[in-house]
Amino acid sequence: MKEVFEIIYRYKAEFLIGIGVTLRMTLCIWIVGIALGAVTGVFSAKFPKVIGLPVRVITFLLGGVPVLVFLYWLHYPFQTLLGIQIEGFYTTIAALAIINAMLVAEQIRNNIEQFPKNYILSAEVCGFSPAEIVLKIQAPHVIRQVLPSVIVIQVVMMHSTLFGSLISVDEIFRIASRVNSEVYKPVAVFSSLAVFFLILSLPLTALSYFLKKKYRYLI
Repeated sequence: MKEVFEIIYRYKAEFLIGIGVTLRMTLCIWIVGIALGAVTGVFSAKFPKVIGLPVRVITFLLGGVPVLVFLYWLHYPFQTLLGIQIEGFYTTIAALAIINAMLVAEQIRNNIEQFPKNYILSAEVCGFSPAEIVLKIQAPHVIRQVLPSVIVIQVVMMHSTLFGSLISVDEIFRIASRVNSEVYKPVAVFSSLAVFFLILSLPLTALSYFLKKKYRYLI
């Protein structure tokens, strides 16, 4: 443990750079993915043939392609075809935000489609307008149901930022690998990396389990 703190202190400037890059990528992926996924999920449920079917096809195809392969494809052949060159930082954000959005959209679409029809009928009988039904009944119910799964997806997206190191992004894993190549103490270096992700991941995972248990019987 003493060795871990010594390495962290010695290379604190490098680790802070890696942490900063990882956190910036994570926040961008979360914001873009959740926002785009929410809009896509709602419209997929509202227009199942025009939007829902293409989204399901894209999600199915992405599910069959490893994240690393998709990231490499966006960074190398896709950019070559377009004749452009984008930094790995932005390519990683784009790749993971797309995957994030499709996963979030699927969760939202499924829950909207499975929303109990008798709730809507009861609200209509009580004189609720369509907008009131969506805002006061349907939206809160769907948010409660999808939130635990969406949180877990965000944890997975944060972990997936490590793939950015393979296209020269100076995120935390690349920095840790570079430090390890200098000191060659893999146990200490990568244990500190594991602790970093545990500190970020465990509260989110615990929140997901808490919400899932809390809203389990609210149908």
